[in-house]
Amino acid sequence: MSYVDGFVAAVPTANRQAFIEHARQAAVVFKEYGALKVVECWGDDVPEGEVTSFPMAVQCGPDETVVFSWLVWPSREVRNQAMPRLMEDPRLSPEVNPMPFDGKRLIYGGFETVVDE
Repeated sequence: MSYVDGFVAAVPTANRQAFIEHARQAAVVFKEYGALKVVECWGDDVPEGEVTSFPMAVQCGPDETVVFSWLVWPSREVRNQAMPRLMEDPRLSPEVNPMPFDGKRLIYGGFETVVDE
């Protein structure tokens, strides 16, 4: 089964277009290194929770929007082989393609697919 990297971040709402451009440029690179799919979603109905929530998890401010993203890889092995090369690819460097959000509040993780209906 496939392997998924998931991400949640708080992006300044004013940076929506910059985020989309950043994501489009990065998607090209991720796909070159083997990602099957890159999905970036702009929060539209993301409520605050009482105990936990997406906004709370990324310390989303009133002038920010939660984004939810994922990369689909053929396998964890393909992803693990790609990551060192991705980190060295100059097209993903902060100088060339700066993140239009606070990367310190980015949540990410890798997930083994267990159901894909």
